[in-house]
Amino acid sequence: MADRTQEIIRLQNEIIRQMTRNNLRQLGEDLWGSREGDDHVETSPPPGYPPVPDIHAPQAQEEGSRQQQPETPTPAEDMEVLKAELNSYIGLEVVKAEVESLINLVKVNKLRREHELPTEELSLHMVFSGNPGTGKTMIARLMSRIYHSLGILSKGHLVEVDRAGMVAGYVGQTAIKTREVVEKALGGVLFVDEAYALTTRGPQDYGQEAVETLLKSMEDHRDDLVVIVAGYVDLMNDFVHSNPGLESRFNRFLYFPDYTVDEMQAIFEMRCEKAGYRLEEGAAGRLREILREESEDNIGFGNARGVRNLFEQAIARQANRLAKLDVLTRDQLMTLLKEDLEAAQADVQVPAQEHEGT
Repeated sequence: MADRTQEIIRLQNEIIRQMTRNNLRQLGEDLWGSREGDDHVETSPPPGYPPVPDIHAPQAQEEGSRQQQPETPTPAEDMEVLKAELNSYIGLEVVKAEVESLINLVKVNKLRREHELPTEELSLHMVFSGNPGTGKTMIARLMSRIYHSLGILSKGHLVEVDRAGMVAGYVGQTAIKTREVVEKALGGVLFVDEAYALTTRGPQDYGQEAVETLLKSMEDHRDDLVVIVAGYVDLMNDFVHSNPGLESRFNRFLYFPDYTVDEMQAIFEMRCEKAGYRLEEGAAGRLREILREESEDNIGFGNARGVRNLFEQAIARQANRLAKLDVLTRDQLMTLLKEDLEAAQADVQVPAQEHEGT
C-alpha cells in the first residue's frame, strides 16, 4: 500500500512538473489557447519558441530578464501560420482584431515603400493594459514573432523584464542595468511588465533614470527594437502621460479584457484534454459555479492564471484522494470529481485572503 501511494504521488508530481515547464515555455505564465494541430502535451518547444528553462537546474535564471537573446536568429515563420495561431487562442477577440489590423497596416506600408510611394513612419511600440492573467505576455511573444516574419525585427525573440531588472540601488547603476537589458532585447521585443512601477516612487527614485535610458535606447535602436509596456489600465495611462517622450513613442494601446466564465471553463477543459484528464459527469456545472464565484469574489484569482492554479490544485487533490485506494483503474486516474474541484477552490482562495490582510 505504501509503495502504491508513493508511485501515485510520483506520477502526479511528474505531470505537474511537465505542465509547469509547458507554462514557462508558452507564455511565461499564460498561453491559454491551443495551436492548430496541437493535440498533445509538449515538453520541448516547437520551432520559433524560446528554449524551456529547467526550473530544477542548480542555477536559477537571472532576476528581471527571464527570456534571453538567442545566439543565432531563428528563421522567420510563415505569417499565415502565425495568424492561425493567433485565431486559435481562447477569447481575446478585440485583441485579435487589433493585431490583425496592425499586421495589415505594416504589410501595406512595406509595399508602398517598395513601390516608392510616400509612407508614414510607423511607431510599433505598444501599451498593453489589463488585469493579470489576460494574455498580455502571450500576445507580446507572438508579436515578436510576427514582427520577425514581417522583416521588422532581425531575431524575433522576447525579453521580459520588470522594475527589478532595470533599476539599481546606487547612482549611475540604473542606466548600466537598463542598457544591458536593451542589449539582450535587440532584434526582438522588450516586454516591460508593470512598467508604471518605474514612475510611481517619487522624483528621487532611480526609476526615472531607467525611463530616460530606455527612451534613448529606443531612439538609438529604432530599426531593430520594439518595446511593449504592460500593466493595469489606469496605472498605464498615468505612466505614458508622465513623460512627453513616452507619449510620443507609445501611441498604440491594446486593452486586454477579463476572461468570461465561458472562456475560463473552455480553458480548464482544454487543460484537462491536453493533460489526459476529464471531468466526471455533472462536474462541468460545478466548475462553472466555482469559476463564477472566484472571478467575482477572489481579488487574487487572476483570470486564466487562476484557471491554471485551480486545475493544478484539482489534480493534486485527486492524487491525495486516489492514494488512499488499494486498486486503481485507468478511468479513476483520468477523472476529476466535484469534490476535487471544491477542494481545489479552497486552496486557490488562500492567496486572496492573504492579500486582503496586507
